[in-house]
Amino acid sequence: MRRQRGVALLVVMALLVVLAGVVGGFALDAHVTALQASAQQQRLQLEQAAEGGIEAAAARLLAADPRRRPVPDGRVQVLDGGEGIRIEVRIIDESGKLDLNIAEFTLIARFLQEFVPEAEEAAALAAAIVDWRDPDDLIGLAGGAEAREYRAAGLPWGPANRPFGTVAELQRVLGMHPVLFRSLRPYLTVHTGLPQPNPAFAERPLLLALGLPPAFADELLAARSALQPGLPPPVLAGGFVLATVGTGTYSISSRATRADGPGAEIHATVRVGAGGFLGQVYTPLSWRHGHQD
Repeated sequence: MRRQRGVALLVVMALLVVLAGVVGGFALDAHVTALQASAQQQRLQLEQAAEGGIEAAAARLLAADPRRRPVPDGRVQVLDGGEGIRIEVRIIDESGKLDLNIAEFTLIARFLQEFVPEAEEAAALAAAIVDWRDPDDLIGLAGGAEAREYRAAGLPWGPANRPFGTVAELQRVLGMHPVLFRSLRPYLTVHTGLPQPNPAFAERPLLLALGLPPAFADELLAARSALQPGLPPPVLAGGFVLATVGTGTYSISSRATRADGPGAEIHATVRVGAGGFLGQVYTPLSWRHGHQD
């Protein structure tokens, strides 16, 4: 009898151990689920805050008081997103970029020379960019790339023979590689329709590609960084006057962060003013989540 009671006790203890494991497993699952839900909620809050940064930037660009309108030269503006969220916003006038669909071969080649060591390589890549967007199948004197060259390189596609739809499409051009693309991307656009960048908002590689002497390009950039909203711009050498008001189309980057975790980013190209969807103060031309390459 005593032996039977001992066996029964062991069985009960074993069952208790099993039950404890099951309960512990449920508790762990519930804890993990709660953590995942909390992380998802925080991520959503950060994404909403980053989107709010885009909205705030667009509204400020339309402010009636020129002292409240930011200079669209890429300087960082910090906003309070509430609940411990910090929002960093950068606004760049799109007219200061090189339009992949309009810029001529010579300007593209000069721009690429700021990033590519050999002039011949820069010229060949510029020709391939032009071949991507033009409707013909002809190779220029500087080289280029039509369907035959893509096949020879083992690529399953050829040139689009139409304008670039996005800057990201440049990655498909023969001769373009990821590291170079990431370097070029901040200076490129498909939204201005301008034959060359506006020097009032262009960055140094584009100013040099436009033929400005390096010393004058540096003077221009220094004067631009010193501009204050609402104050008259300085007059530089040769009577060049910096612009303080943008052209209406902007790249806006908004990053929302908390001190205790990762952040959320939105990179948008917008056209501000009338005509926004459902009363928005801007029309989105491109919208991308994640890190800016």
